[in-house]
Amino acid sequence: MKESFFRSMTWLHTWVGLLLCWLLFLIFFAGTISFFRHEISLWNQPAVHNIEHNKQQQHSLIESGLEYLNTAAPEANRWWIGLPSSRQPELQVSHRHSQEEGKRDKWLDERLDPNTLLPIEGLVETKGGNFFYRLHFDLHYMDRKLARWLVCFASLFMLIALISGIVIHKRIFKDLFQFRPQKGVRAWLDAHNLSSVLALPFHLMITYTGLITLIFMLFPNPAETLYGDGLKGFRADFYPERQRIEASGKKLNEPAFETAFAHFYRNWPEQKIKRVIVDHPSNTAVNIKIYGDNGTLIRDEYPYWQYSGTTGELLQTARLDPSNAEMLYGGMIAVHSGRIAHPGLRWLYFICGIAGCIMIASGCIMWAKRIRERLKPTQTASFGLKLVETLNIATIMGLPLATSGFFYANRLLPSEMVARADKEVLVFFVVWLATALFTSLFRDKRAWQWLAYGNAAVWLLLPVCNALTTGSNLITYIQEGNWILASFDLAFIATALMFYMQAKKLAEKATANKNVSNKRTQVTAEQRA
Repeated sequence: MKESFFRSMTWLHTWVGLLLCWLLFLIFFAGTISFFRHEISLWNQPAVHNIEHNKQQQHSLIESGLEYLNTAAPEANRWWIGLPSSRQPELQVSHRHSQEEGKRDKWLDERLDPNTLLPIEGLVETKGGNFFYRLHFDLHYMDRKLARWLVCFASLFMLIALISGIVIHKRIFKDLFQFRPQKGVRAWLDAHNLSSVLALPFHLMITYTGLITLIFMLFPNPAETLYGDGLKGFRADFYPERQRIEASGKKLNEPAFETAFAHFYRNWPEQKIKRVIVDHPSNTAVNIKIYGDNGTLIRDEYPYWQYSGTTGELLQTARLDPSNAEMLYGGMIAVHSGRIAHPGLRWLYFICGIAGCIMIASGCIMWAKRIRERLKPTQTASFGLKLVETLNIATIMGLPLATSGFFYANRLLPSEMVARADKEVLVFFVVWLATALFTSLFRDKRAWQWLAYGNAAVWLLLPVCNALTTGSNLITYIQEGNWILASFDLAFIATALMFYMQAKKLAEKATANKNVSNKRTQVTAEQRA
């Protein structure tokens, strides 16, 4: 009975891990990168690299943002002001305008230097780190609802694989200290066990909380039972700030901004503000929405205040004193997304995410190697094995190569190009597709070796490309104390060294195997003679 149970768990662990492993690798890979999505957005905008940390108070910046928007877009149906932070140094101002019926309203985004309050020149159109953030659960180029269902199923498979993996690991703590290189499949098993056990709490947390982020899509019945109009009613109750406010049609010349903010600062003087949104600033339906900054609190949604723009009266608040259920739900989402201010914790998330990528990749490779080793000399590989080997190389080696392509596109595409942000994303997928086509022709160790050398070269040259296109480099970043940008160059170089070491090891192994094969051929020839 015991042997049967463990055999069943081993079978379950193998197949739930294998069936969606390439999608899981993409989710883990993009999610790991998105822990630094704001830093990537900063790197993608060289024009904001030299902006000094603003010394103005938040109320002065808000007033300046409102004045700018009142001059630039008085007839817009919404204003949006995002205050600077250590990860986003610019003052962000956006205005949205009504379009024809059937078309989505159009946002126009602008960025101001918080010290001079002048528009920043030389900005380029880019999705920045938000591309990787959305990719890891929306999958891009795919219907959003379908993509999220696929991600949910992949996460469920991942959770089952983790739990079954714990069950079948009889020596889970011993595996933490055991790694036997140069042992073929055994080395891959040790790598799989080590990366799994080392970051096991993170893997369990990130997978479970990932399901929680989409819990109401998976289980809508509680909300549909409690609210007459189902999820729509639940969201209206839980997210009052997201409810649409209709314009009145009556013009208003001077909204009561001073009255509203005076009330806010008088009652919540220590509260930092994340953003301010003004709905219908030019008519009597004007509403002022203030979002507080959570700082280091483990919370997802921001505290919220809504004021009437005509009288300055406080209309409603939300999440100032959240319930235990709200704290638990929001806390799990915040833990999953890593929305915590401390850089050291984000680096820990990143390292654990890399361990998750290694865990998934080593499992895929190990399965293919085991099947390959069981083939007799006269047997040819099946279509399934060839497909798995192709997907392994295309995914594991192709995604880093495609990511470097995304960064190169940001530096090399003309700034005046139409739909430039979409072209950056297109380069990412074209490079990935080219890698997949290449691996469909070469599935053996040569493909791993060539792509490792290719990755090493492109990642090593990326700091050079950055220096040539921006005029700044690792040395200048260190001299200026700009450690965020310096970290990018250091990370690029470290990635290149990692791939170079992999390529060199594969080359040495290929030479050793060739020598062994030549000796065997020579011995066979001598025996025949």
